[in-house]
Amino acid sequence: MSSETAKTHAARAALNYVKDGMVLGLGSGSTADIFTELLGLRVADGLKVQGIPTSQRTADAAAEAGIPLLSIEHADRIDLTVDGADEIGPDFALIKGGGGCLLREKIIANASDLMVVIADESKIVSTLGAFALPVEIDPFGFSITARKVFDVFGITGSARPAVSLREDKRSGKPFITDGGHYILDCACGVIADPAKTAAQLCAVPGVVEHGLFIDLARVAIIGGEHGAEILER
Repeated sequence: MSSETAKTHAARAALNYVKDGMVLGLGSGSTADIFTELLGLRVADGLKVQGIPTSQRTADAAAEAGIPLLSIEHADRIDLTVDGADEIGPDFALIKGGGGCLLREKIIANASDLMVVIADESKIVSTLGAFALPVEIDPFGFSITARKVFDVFGITGSARPAVSLREDKRSGKPFITDGGHYILDCACGVIADPAKTAAQLCAVPGVVEHGLFIDLARVAIIGGEHGAEILER
């Protein structure tokens, strides 16, 4: 099965949640990119929506697709956010941030009336943690923050992770998010208690946000070879 086919099935099914006049949070990542492209085709056919992008890359893709954009500062509400995930665990707990947009993704998801997560079957896991958890941090004192983040996983019952500062693959310098922050990638294999880990990470000075999305997604659309399965909670 082509992962591109599965992602397309998931993205196309998410269009059924879009209604005329909506303000939409537009996610980041490969599956969300497909949704943005398909949404642009609907807009070209007359659908009236406004999009709030979660990253500059998404903003550029949405503009190219012809989707009218709205600044989040001018939005009275966000009706729906459609976004991807790096892992989808029990109760739709997510790991996000592989693309480095986790802070803005979480701000927009939290502000939305409904978050729909779209992914292919490979993203479904029984326990979060095989994908290294991204943690967005302030550059000031980042090495101290990294040590404190390392300690959190032991406190919450997970294996001590390998913590690495994400690099920009082109320059070899630290990766910089749209908000001007660094990202730590924390590989521990299994996150024993995602909710507790999320709370403990938020308590570390220097941590801006983390990639654990708990109690945000209410619908998961999982693409497969022949279509998509819609899961709701």
